[in-house]
Amino acid sequence: MMLNRSLLLLSIISVSWAFNIASTSSHTKQHLSDDSVLDSPTVHNRREFFGSILAASTILTSSAAIAADGGSDAVITDKIYVEFKGIANNNAADATPTKDRIVIGLYGNDAPQPVSILKQLVTKQGYRSKCKQLDTTRLLQKEQLEANKVYNACLENEDTAGVNYDYSSVWRILKDQRIDVGAVSGKFVARENPLFEAKNNLSHDYGAVSVRRGDDGGYGFTIFPGTKGSAAAAVLDEDNIVVGRVLEGMDVVGRLNDMPVVKSSSLNYMALTGGA
Repeated sequence: MMLNRSLLLLSIISVSWAFNIASTSSHTKQHLSDDSVLDSPTVHNRREFFGSILAASTILTSSAAIAADGGSDAVITDKIYVEFKGIANNNAADATPTKDRIVIGLYGNDAPQPVSILKQLVTKQGYRSKCKQLDTTRLLQKEQLEANKVYNACLENEDTAGVNYDYSSVWRILKDQRIDVGAVSGKFVARENPLFEAKNNLSHDYGAVSVRRGDDGGYGFTIFPGTKGSAAAAVLDEDNIVVGRVLEGMDVVGRLNDMPVVKSSSLNYMALTGGA
């Protein structure tokens, strides 16, 4: 039976933060952290897979820019790493979930505005964003009361807490097409989405990382697990801005890409992913 791979949920629970900026004569080092936890039933039983990012840190390359791999002329100016806990390891005798890391290099010169936003999203301070206007058109009183509650909670933290990847999720996987990471949830649902403005000539190849152009893609980013020049790559080239690439951990990306996932009727999907 063919499985729908589009609904991998990866709930992110931040467990620690590290943020350090140290300036040198001409370069800056940054250590940013985004921590979370990934939880999952085994993939062999074709049940819904849950997970989270256990520890994600960003490290700004401070001494010299790094040339990107994959035939791109783009220069890597920043690095982030993300650790996933709970992805089933098919090589283990009992498919025991492991903790796995991917390292992402960011193209700060080619996509400065999106990269700046992503760097803020992995800090404790987060990305500052205003609350969306309250929707007063709910037909059911219960829904309107809940909307009011979310909106009021947003207002309480609007000036003191920025949006970060705490409790965000990997909410979609289309095999060989895309892995979508970072749909925010909880208190950040009512925040306005960032407007990713940049456009560059970088195209999607295996391991490329991108964000959706405009403000309708939320706060997340996409990892491309497919082939350059494919139809899936063409779609992302049209809609997204390439902001970096996976430098280490493509084996982890491959395992996520191969994850068989089905939607569970008992799962409160929208709540876990923040409505993304």
